[in-house]
Amino acid sequence: MKCTCAPRRASTQAQRPSGDRAGLSARAPGPAPACACAESRGGGRVARAPGSGRLRAPRVAGPPSAMPGMVLFGRRWAIASDDLVFPGVFELLLRVLWWVGILMLYLMHRGKLDCPGGVLLSSYLIVLLVLLAIIIGTVSAIVCVSMKGTICNPGPRKSMSKLLYVRLALFLPEMVWASLGAAWIADGIQCDRTVGNGIIATVVVSWLIIASTVLTILIVFDPLGGKAAPGAPLGPQPLDSRESSQLLSGLRTAATGVWETRVRLLCCCIGRDDHTRVAFSSTAELFSTYFSDTDLVPSDIAAGLALLHQQQDHARSPPEPTEVVTHSPGPFQEADLDAELENCHHYMQFAAAAYGWPLYIYRNPFTGLCRVGGDCCRRRTADYDLVGGDQLNCHFSSILQTTGLQHRDFIHISFHDKVYELPFLVALDHRKESVVVAIRGTMSLQDILTDLSAESEPLDIECEAQDCWAHKGISQAARYVYRRLVNDGILSQAFSIAPEYRLVVVGHSLGAGAAALLALMLKSPYPQVRCYAFSPPRGLLSKSLYEYSKTFIVSLVLGKDVIPRLSVTNLEDLKRRILRVIAHCNKPKYKILLRGCWYELFGGSPEDLPTELDGGDLTQPLLGEHSLLVHGSPAYSFSSESPLESPTKYPPLYPPGRIIHLEEEGTSGRSSFVPTRMMGVLGQWCRTSGYH
Repeated sequence: MKCTCAPRRASTQAQRPSGDRAGLSARAPGPAPACACAESRGGGRVARAPGSGRLRAPRVAGPPSAMPGMVLFGRRWAIASDDLVFPGVFELLLRVLWWVGILMLYLMHRGKLDCPGGVLLSSYLIVLLVLLAIIIGTVSAIVCVSMKGTICNPGPRKSMSKLLYVRLALFLPEMVWASLGAAWIADGIQCDRTVGNGIIATVVVSWLIIASTVLTILIVFDPLGGKAAPGAPLGPQPLDSRESSQLLSGLRTAATGVWETRVRLLCCCIGRDDHTRVAFSSTAELFSTYFSDTDLVPSDIAAGLALLHQQQDHARSPPEPTEVVTHSPGPFQEADLDAELENCHHYMQFAAAAYGWPLYIYRNPFTGLCRVGGDCCRRRTADYDLVGGDQLNCHFSSILQTTGLQHRDFIHISFHDKVYELPFLVALDHRKESVVVAIRGTMSLQDILTDLSAESEPLDIECEAQDCWAHKGISQAARYVYRRLVNDGILSQAFSIAPEYRLVVVGHSLGAGAAALLALMLKSPYPQVRCYAFSPPRGLLSKSLYEYSKTFIVSLVLGKDVIPRLSVTNLEDLKRRILRVIAHCNKPKYKILLRGCWYELFGGSPEDLPTELDGGDLTQPLLGEHSLLVHGSPAYSFSSESPLESPTKYPPLYPPGRIIHLEEEGTSGRSSFVPTRMMGVLGQWCRTSGYH
């Protein structure tokens, strides 16, 4: 084996400012060496040009250990060779206890095996002890080998595939012996009852282990493993060849089909209308595109997230910005901020009311059910009939309790919930003299599919902004509410009652994104429209629409809430950080996961867990982050744009309007996905003005 290394410039991808990455910006790690390593194992070679960042296709008999996903029986599996520590230790503990129990049973009761059929039982126990001893030794070897190396240094684990073949081969005599034990017990051998119960327990445990092994195989089975394993090319070929492009296209098509099948199975309880089918396809394409260019298994992602958390906590100060602009707010700006915060506190009640009774009971666990329970069993009264809408059920009472309004103040309440069709309510707010449209956030599988339809589509509105793009799923949901409000005459009815009122649109989470887009659609017919978006998703609007929305949309973000930082390009940046941190980590995966669990549960100092290479010599070549990108686009490199950042389908998107960021003093800053905590913080601000 021969490796040559040369200095490589650090990737500037994380340093380049981007509007969509502002919430996750961080300085890239220092320069790392770029190595051209060639390792010969089993007739295969893996090559990478120095500093090019471009992979070459492997030969036919490429080494299974050359990538984190194990290759067994000629196909890749969704498990790595270092994932067998914890299941191996568990099986080893179970097998040792089982072996000790059978040995004690045999030694203590072998004098009672002189009954009819006792010779068979004695032979059965002796052979089972020998078989279990062999299995214990094999599992011990698997655990020891799985502990070696790191995520990107699988060289010390190159014998894992042979050990697994031996372990799987031992299942055949184990199944045969378990079947014989079951047959002998079924024949009703007349021996000591303790011995008979021990044999029954042995048979039951044997079949439980076999069944759990089969279930594990089904879980880690990768439907695309046969195509992802080292393939047919006889020599190294660049990925930008015509054959490789066709191969990658076929892989992505197959991956999309697999993900769509998975999504359909997970969402089997919802309908099969046109919108649902479109959402299935969009979600499948997002997942297949996001995971198609990496060779990571789920445990690698978990380890990377644990390392990133500790790495961020270790960074005591944020990276220095390239440009700092400071100014002191004038008295008019401070007055405007105070007024907007007071409005946010007021309209947050409507955004919370749109969730109906589940959120109300969550916020009032002891008294909520008693307050709304009576209306759930009561027939609709005359007051209810004054309100248009559908599927009110127990929701109306909780809405009244949350907002403090009367029956006559509501124009329409709808809890109709389908893909791209969100529940909403329309009410008259006499205190602020406004017609309020509140849209519910994510609360069902249908809403999740709406969230995951993350492609961008043009937004047809009348405005001066150019390149009007928006999140597809949220845009479709906003169009649905727009059609209901305008075509069904709901807004006309509201303004016929209060023509001097202004229009205000509010929402939380998914509802905040839909409210912002709805406000953009209603800006032309209702020029005085205002929108208050609570924790809106980050990937919502194109930059031109973001600038245009600053005059009439206010977004409120609390602490470290993840939703306002969530976008496709931020997830792509997260993936790159995971690849980088696991490629530079010098600890085995099981230690990373153990340390990560301890750190999450009990805290501690992240300083004693190195995440950078110490520079020591390695007995096997270390696979860098480039080796984890195996299905890239023809011109893909670690610092280049990802397929997810295609300007046609996934362009950079931005949050809506002016953003007010609140940080709660004296807490960890970890926020809930429901608006309960935000309401508490806003209420405390109104009492103490303790936020700045």
